[in-house]
Amino acid sequence: MKNLMRYRQRLRKALIIFSFVLMPITFVYISCPIITQGASEGIITGGLIVFALIFISSLFFGRLWCGWLCPAGGLQEIYFAINDTWTNNMRLNWLKYMIFIIVFAPLVLAVHSAGGFTTIDPLYHTEDGISIAKEGAYTIFYGQITFITIFAILAGRRGFCHYFCPIAIIMIIGRKIRNLVGWPALRLSADGSRCTDCGRCSTSCPMSLDVSDMVRRGRMEDAECILCGSCVDACPKGAIRYELK
Repeated sequence: MKNLMRYRQRLRKALIIFSFVLMPITFVYISCPIITQGASEGIITGGLIVFALIFISSLFFGRLWCGWLCPAGGLQEIYFAINDTWTNNMRLNWLKYMIFIIVFAPLVLAVHSAGGFTTIDPLYHTEDGISIAKEGAYTIFYGQITFITIFAILAGRRGFCHYFCPIAIIMIIGRKIRNLVGWPALRLSADGSRCTDCGRCSTSCPMSLDVSDMVRRGRMEDAECILCGSCVDACPKGAIRYELK
């Protein structure tokens, strides 16, 4: 079991860092400005399709994308080597909601100005399979990398996720819809009677959540949880587990 736990986190970190390495290829699929540019031309781009799939996945898997596949998450976890301090100032978490409105309002307006969607182009703004090969894409790419870097280094663990990422809101909305309706979905559950208060779950959490307190309260649902399973694998008593319920 311990070997499985170690393997799972190694696999997760390998996947998420590899996702970052692939960003020159996949950038258009997570770039809000490029998706908006396509929408202004009446085009359903590959990025818009990916956003729709991320939302649908959140209805059943919460923010699993953030913990296992997000390239921005991979970059931030690389920066743990520079700044591994906790970053969970609840008073600032609202910032990403404002960013979400700022980013997605132009997308809605772009669709309206184009008179709706008229075509689908999954490879929009992609040249020979490389997302950043198109003119102007490098500027947007390096601009977003710089933004993520600043947040990660100055704010600490996944600072960009906490305070800036608009894609996170897509999944938070999806998760709240799931919680309201209550269909089976991947979640964390805990047995407080097994907890010894060692704090390893909280220490291991890349989102700086007080997992130990969540276990004591018997409330494992949190909008900032990315279901990475770090707390599951760190607990020496098996007090936390994945559950489909």
